[in-house]
Amino acid sequence: MSAKGTIRSIRQLIVVVRFDEEQPQIGEILLAANPERSWLLVESLQNDGTAICLNVRSEHSIQKGMEVERTGKGIEIPTGPETIGRIFDALGNPLDELPALLGNPNIKTKNIFKLPARNTVFSVTKPEILETGIKVIDFFAPFVKGRKIGIIGGAGVGKTVLTMELIHNIAKSNAGLSFFTGIGERIREGHELYETLKERDLLKNTVMFFGQMNENPVQRALVGVSSVSLAEYFRDEEGKDILFFADNMYRYVQARNELSTILSQIPSEGGYEPTIFSDIKVLQDRLSSSDKGSITAVQTIYVPADDLSDPAVQMIQHELDSTIVLSREVAELGIRPAVDLLRTSSSLLTPEIVGDRHYVLSVQVQALLQKHEALRGIIAIIGENELSPSDRSDYAKARKLITFFTQHMHVTEDLNGLKGESFTREMTLAGVEEIIV
Repeated sequence: MSAKGTIRSIRQLIVVVRFDEEQPQIGEILLAANPERSWLLVESLQNDGTAICLNVRSEHSIQKGMEVERTGKGIEIPTGPETIGRIFDALGNPLDELPALLGNPNIKTKNIFKLPARNTVFSVTKPEILETGIKVIDFFAPFVKGRKIGIIGGAGVGKTVLTMELIHNIAKSNAGLSFFTGIGERIREGHELYETLKERDLLKNTVMFFGQMNENPVQRALVGVSSVSLAEYFRDEEGKDILFFADNMYRYVQARNELSTILSQIPSEGGYEPTIFSDIKVLQDRLSSSDKGSITAVQTIYVPADDLSDPAVQMIQHELDSTIVLSREVAELGIRPAVDLLRTSSSLLTPEIVGDRHYVLSVQVQALLQKHEALRGIIAIIGENELSPSDRSDYAKARKLITFFTQHMHVTEDLNGLKGESFTREMTLAGVEEIIV
């Protein structure tokens, strides 16, 4: 087997390498013969002996005709208890100025593309509700262990703040391990989250991965895969229950779309990469539970131009059990969190999971909110006093419910001076009953 290849062409992040004999494997790392020993990730293979590779670190010293060496390995990240409390990039390198774990002979590594063995034995377990302390989530989109929750909204409506509050509330009260993955988001937000967790002594149960918007699309597309891979290790090898936070899943699709454009692939009808379905599906399927542990995923999804019908948003949404929709219209009313109570939905809101009391209350609340929406237009024309006593009563109850589900966040205490609030699910249900009875 020839372990050498030659660079035939370079276009932006795409490097075409020719092998005279046996080709490398997809997902293998090749090393260029430049001073930096640049990493080239094999993206696809062609029949004429060429490999289409991605310049992982955007290094510019790679030249046409340069020799390339096979490694026989993919991207490997460190594993084990030593990773807890640390921050890594997509390649497993530290971002916290602490010693690197890669290269340490005592630290085991894991190929990020290697899928865990599938468990063919299925067991039925009773759903376990994790209380978040946030009324609107615990009531409309219950947080169930091992399931997927999405926080959907446009720019500036509070997705990251709500995610940080969830991390604060759940990580503080839960003995499990928390993962936070920043995909293509602002560097400032990542820094603020790190400082918040550090101040509140929550880093000891947290692992963080960042591939923020300053990184190239290769690393932004890889960081979610790297983070999920380490989460799988803790789930399967150490039997941990994982709380997996990803901000922002849309940016993962966006990074894959940028790579697709560079690769000159014909876009799908919605304007995204032709592989959008498999890109989303492969990553989402890895956010699952096994007989050894669980991964409970909370994902924020940016909505471009506030268009919930965007193909990427719709495709990600199909993988979720619960969707919490944040609305700009609600945010402009000064309501926080700015949740659209009518569009927020959950397949987990059933009597078998939340109990008869919670389920019946949710049906009654939704009926009142829908009636409130229908009456708004009428009131704008004829005024509230012209409504029937029954309609006026229901409208007033709906207004009280909307106010009831507002809440001050712990993570914004320093910004607005308002003390954060937490509510148990029992307190939330009792409060709703008091309003609608």
